[in-house]
Amino acid sequence: MDLGIAGKTALVAASTGGLGLAVARALAAEGVRVAIVGRRRDRAKEIVAELQAAYGTGTAGISTKGFDAVAIEADLTTPEGIESAVEQTVADLGPIDILVLNGPGPKPGAAATLSSDDIAAAFDLLVKPQHALVSHVLPGMRERRWGRILAIGSSGVTAPLPNLAVSNTGRAALAGYLKTLAAEVALDEVTVNLLLPGRIATDRVTQLDQAAAKRRGTTLEDIQLESRKTIPARRYGEPAEFGAAAAFLCSAPASYITGVALRCDGGLIRSL
Repeated sequence: MDLGIAGKTALVAASTGGLGLAVARALAAEGVRVAIVGRRRDRAKEIVAELQAAYGTGTAGISTKGFDAVAIEADLTTPEGIESAVEQTVADLGPIDILVLNGPGPKPGAAATLSSDDIAAAFDLLVKPQHALVSHVLPGMRERRWGRILAIGSSGVTAPLPNLAVSNTGRAALAGYLKTLAAEVALDEVTVNLLLPGRIATDRVTQLDQAAAKRRGTTLEDIQLESRKTIPARRYGEPAEFGAAAAFLCSAPASYITGVALRCDGGLIRSL
């Protein structure tokens, strides 16, 4: 299938690792000009070099599909970092057509022990930066009458996850904002969706499994085996599988899909 997004420009937040990087790679494979944004400058440059080598030039040294990439060091939890990332993306790659919202997961913790600071952190990490990024790029998308906003969420949006109360709180709030936004901008040919991972084999999931092992006094291997048994597919997902789903939601053929929270979880969440 031709996804029809070659030559488009994407800003992928927190894309120096994990699911953000998986999405950036999938978009680059479709010829999208990608801004790799994160706090690790050297890692961002390594990824850009990797993508340029894979997709940047054809056999005659000519750029294929209009692809390009840029490394941007920015702290997207700050207004200054957000403004800088958007401005540099536009300056280097052109107006932003695809915005992928992503960020670090907050610390684990039970709901009964949440403090007021924890509640504030849920919004500071998982709602305010995403809202600010949307506010910067949405006017241009609406004016050009084409845009894709995709948030990397969590299956906790559908079924709140044990011991992740801060994440459950913030991600649910973001989902409510984006669902409302989707209806408001649909006439402008801008889609707004969420992609919800289950157990995808990333460093973040390994950290959560390690924390669970420590909390329960067992091994990482035992936790992972137990976790796989809860997944109908009996395995953790691969980042590339998640990236492929994200690329489709950002595509031209997906123009009639908006306001959706799609799960990529191997059947983990049992509700429809």
